Amino acid sequence: MKFSRSVLIKLLVVQCLAVLCVSQNFDFYYIVQMWPGSYCDTRQSCCYPKTGKPAEDFSIHGLWPNYNDGKYPQNCDRGNYFDESKISDLSSRLVKDWPTLACPSGDGFKFWEHEWEKHGTCSESILDQHSYFQSALDLKNKANLIQALNTAGIKPDGKFYSVESIKEAIKDSVGYEPYIDCNVDTSGNHQLYQVYLCVNASGTDFIECPVFPHGRRCGSEIEFPSFSSSRDEL
Repeated sequence: MKFSRSVLIKLLVVQCLAVLCVSQNFDFYYIVQMWPGSYCDTRQSCCYPKTGKPAEDFSIHGLWPNYNDGKYPQNCDRGNYFDESKISDLSSRLVKDWPTLACPSGDGFKFWEHEWEKHGTCSESILDQHSYFQSALDLKNKANLIQALNTAGIKPDGKFYSVESIKEAIKDSVGYEPYIDCNVDTSGNHQLYQVYLCVNASGTDFIECPVFPHGRRCGSEIEFPSFSSSRDEL
């Protein structure tokens, strides 16, 4: 089948626009880190991964593309399946910094598969699968939330701290204000659960958040629960 020159030009323009739309299909990322002590200290509880109890440190929940209006894309390319062979060189870092705490105990691959297929595919024109996971790992290390909080005297000791002091400690270290997400422990207390920081569309640097998520609200004082335990598994 032959096409006229004008038709070919139109087809090329449509293709170029399609690529451009994909590459600009989000405005920034949330890098979301979770405190495992708060995940486990709920009625739902948790299960340690097959590799053992994670370190007493924040762990990655995900790297999520978002729009400036607060909405977000998801499941953008159902044909781009998670392929664990593409991140084999990152496996030790993923086990350490992006562990699963869901029950039953797992090795992390279902968690990583979910994050890639729901969120990662929405930025695949900028970050391929390997780059997506490596960027999240690098951003976690760059933020170093546990050190930022410890430096400010805020420690996972089961005590209560003001939300503003937690935000200030992270902002002093990272340079940008975070969003703090809380959950509720078995006694009904609000506790530090997740920390959101915003990242530019290339996945390289922290930025001021264009918009904060609509998550669970915290009280003015929240618990920072311990994640130390004599139990090897739950």
